[in-house]
Amino acid sequence: MNNKIKLIALIAFFALGIVFNIHAQSTLKTNLSINTGSGYFEFEGGLGHQNDTIKVYYHKPKKFSPESKILMVIPGAGRNADDYRDSWVETSEKYSVLIISPSYTEKDYDYAAYHLGGIVKDLDLRKGVKFIKGTNKVELNEDLVEFNLNPDSNQWIYNDFDRLFELTVKVTSSKQDNYDMFGHSAGGQILHRFALFAPNSKANRILASNAGTYTLPEFNTAFPFGVKDLSINRKSLNKSFKKQLVIFLGELDNADETGGLLLRSVTVDKQGTHRLSRGKYFYMKSQDMAKTQRLKFNWKLEINPGIGHNQRKMARVAADYLYENNN
Repeated sequence: MNNKIKLIALIAFFALGIVFNIHAQSTLKTNLSINTGSGYFEFEGGLGHQNDTIKVYYHKPKKFSPESKILMVIPGAGRNADDYRDSWVETSEKYSVLIISPSYTEKDYDYAAYHLGGIVKDLDLRKGVKFIKGTNKVELNEDLVEFNLNPDSNQWIYNDFDRLFELTVKVTSSKQDNYDMFGHSAGGQILHRFALFAPNSKANRILASNAGTYTLPEFNTAFPFGVKDLSINRKSLNKSFKKQLVIFLGELDNADETGGLLLRSVTVDKQGTHRLSRGKYFYMKSQDMAKTQRLKFNWKLEINPGIGHNQRKMARVAADYLYENNN
């Protein structure tokens, strides 16, 4: 390499470093405040979404201290993070837990970027999706749906969660080094995939509630129903299975439940035809994979009686599960 090429390479290296440093600083803004009570602040999107703004709704309890736990709540398809935050206000005050809930707008984060975490791109659902009139069912013709896998994990939504946690810690002078998570419906989809695809995160207990579909740790099944052609292997599964993921289900989110949209297709129906059966199937298949691969399995399955597809009711039982005896 001659001196001219070396000089160009050196300039490019430093320029790249400056760009990444500027991005890191801009996402860790210190001029915002998280005041006692309910409010919101704005948070910059990650790589691929730097021009997008995520509104983060929070509730800071009156008795907040640097030792207070932090719970991140991921909303469903409605992206109504304010409502999800509100469902946890009573818990926040009772257990002195700081609640943060990011709202990803559909304008900036479509189904591929939100539900599927950005693992796919160029998703075209126009030909392959049919809404069944008078029901909550959506039929998917897998042969007609087109998309490409996005192998750049730096662009996946899962990276936002640790960044948001680190910003919250900085702003509140928290002493926490990990955080809990709760997500319902689409939020449940996001969180079980988060455990699979981001096993090195700082998340502690992850409650994936009433997801409509699951990505199974199966190497021969294509995404989004399996992990074929993605960077999942025995080593990464070992880390994922060690996470404290809880498949948190409502007993009545079964065949009689009409709330929320439910995807139906040839492949997904192999998981079951309703959310309760699919959640149980995902847990069982994951447990079987751990046994086959001789890996430690920390995931749990919790079925809550008398509750259907209702995020507020699920939030109440999740609050007791997380903090009644573990605060």
